[in-house]
Amino acid sequence: MSNQPVVKEEDEFASEGTIIEATQKQTSPEMAAKILALIEESLDDDQANEVKVVPLAGKTDIADYMVIASGRSARHVDAMTEHLLVKLKHAGIRNVRSEGREKKDWVLIDASYVIVHLFRPEVRAYYNLEKLWEAGGIDRDVSGLSTV
Repeated sequence: MSNQPVVKEEDEFASEGTIIEATQKQTSPEMAAKILALIEESLDDDQANEVKVVPLAGKTDIADYMVIASGRSARHVDAMTEHLLVKLKHAGIRNVRSEGREKKDWVLIDASYVIVHLFRPEVRAYYNLEKLWEAGGIDRDVSGLSTV
């Protein structure tokens, strides 16, 4: 089997990407990089705003990367979510799960090695996930706490 990506001509997204084959005995970082590239391409195609990639390797075991992006409206967030889920499915990524599609304020997509957060701008500003994860933790002032 060659290392060339497999693309089906009849695939709706054949011109936009490749089918990612997990059977190629790729390491976690290789698969994570391929999934991340597909996600970034999809968000770029959908004109997502303020796309931020946060490396998680060494910080947590939940994923290798977190992608945070904003949509212009609830409808835009929903459309980006739908397109991304379809592209991940067509690429052969299995067990992709999403949460929050009902309200369309904050949608979380778990694509195995990559976690994607799609926000409406004001919701993103409120939660400010980038700052939390880039800081590496939360500093707490415990000097004023009493010991009981």
